[in-house]
Amino acid sequence: MTAVIPLFQLMKIDISHLSKQELLILEAELFIHIYEELKEFFREQYKDYFRLMKLTKQMESSMLESNFVSSIVKDILSTQEYTLQGIAEYTDFHEDVVMDIIAGKNNCPSSIFLKRIIELHRSVRSELYKAIMKKISEHMG
Repeated sequence: MTAVIPLFQLMKIDISHLSKQELLILEAELFIHIYEELKEFFREQYKDYFRLMKLTKQMESSMLESNFVSSIVKDILSTQEYTLQGIAEYTDFHEDVVMDIIAGKNNCPSSIFLKRIIELHRSVRSELYKAIMKKISEHMG
C-alpha cells in the first residue's frame, strides 16, 4: 500500500479501477496540489516578514520554494512531537543531513527524504492535511 492511499480514501477516491500508470499520475497530481497548499500555509506564516521586506508575490514564491523542505522540518520541530534526532531516525537520514536542510545548505534533498518528511509532517499536522484534502477534493470534484 502506497503512502498516498489513505489520502485517496480520505478524499473518497476509488482507485481500484485505475491502472498503475493512472495511479502514478494521480499521485503526482495530488503531490502538486499538496505542495501548492503547503506553500500557501507557509506564505501565511511568513506574511509579516514578506510585507516588511516588500517582496513581490514572485519573490515570495521563489523564497518559499527554496526553503520548502526546511520549512516543513522546522514546522515539525515546532510541534515538539519530534526532535532533530527523532526526525533523523524517522527519515533514516543522518542528523547532519537534516541540519543542512534546516540551515538551508541543502534545499534540494532526495525524493526519498522529501517523501518521508511529508509523511512525518502529515502525522504531526493531521488537521492541516485533512483541510488540504478537503480543499483539493472540492477543487477536483
